[in-house]
Amino acid sequence: MNSYLLQDIPERLEPLTVEGWHKPGSLTQASGAWIHAAGAFVLESGNYPLNAHDQWVWLVVERGSIVLSWDQHDLALSTGSTCFLPGGFKPCAIATEEQTRCLWIALEGPLSPMVVRKMGALLHMPLKQDALPSQIYLAEQIVQVIVRHSGTADATYQLQHLMYGMIASHWGQPVAMDAMLSHEIAKVVDTLRANQYKDNYSLADMANISRMPMETFRKRFVAEVGMPPLSYVLHCKMERAKELLRDQNYSVRQAGIEVGMQDPYHFSKQFKHIVGISPSAFMKQASMPSATIRGTVTKKPKD
Repeated sequence: MNSYLLQDIPERLEPLTVEGWHKPGSLTQASGAWIHAAGAFVLESGNYPLNAHDQWVWLVVERGSIVLSWDQHDLALSTGSTCFLPGGFKPCAIATEEQTRCLWIALEGPLSPMVVRKMGALLHMPLKQDALPSQIYLAEQIVQVIVRHSGTADATYQLQHLMYGMIASHWGQPVAMDAMLSHEIAKVVDTLRANQYKDNYSLADMANISRMPMETFRKRFVAEVGMPPLSYVLHCKMERAKELLRDQNYSVRQAGIEVGMQDPYHFSKQFKHIVGISPSAFMKQASMPSATIRGTVTKKPKD
């Protein structure tokens, strides 16, 4: 097996793998960031070392659970969890005790660090995040498109559209599981985003904005967005908090207040549950000099 992400492993553990790579068109290259490669694999129980790579790689567990070991750090990821793998020679491996399916997307281009940061990740180390169902749906589309058109620029604009759709979804813009959100649900999503998640909208509040009965609204929201309304709001609050802690130098207490959580203990507990590390630990990692750089892969000389 010759894989971008997975190293050669014993035949008894060889996973089912599909992948492809993208030759960006001139307009795509001018954009500064594009999808370099993408794929999916199904792993049986075992340990799987990963190859060194130049790009940042978005890895999501679509089904099952894994423990990602990266430079002596272990990160437990379950269904719907994701992280970005920095490029470089840091030792990295995936261990799983059950059949697991993962998707991955490798980014390229001088502005790819900006995309990684817009997706709420750190540039120098993996950080556990929860992916929105719409993001997983778009990732599946990216894998399908890139496998069908591997090595060509035939789908370069479609891939750009899907990549920006993932970013838009991450930032709370109305991206549906299918094409567009309905007017009623988009109105709620736009209201939350305009408020920057400061207020704590209840299910009844959101139903009133949509002008639908509460249970009808809840079912429609889940059908179109892929998750319950309150879970979606909490996800968006934590992404906003990460931006405040990392880019605007807010204190933990200030960031919590900005996303409608007056109690710093409650905010820290929710943040750690969603992000995987405490707000203070996130701030510490984000402020490190290495947080804006990564190691690069250079070809090792042959013996």
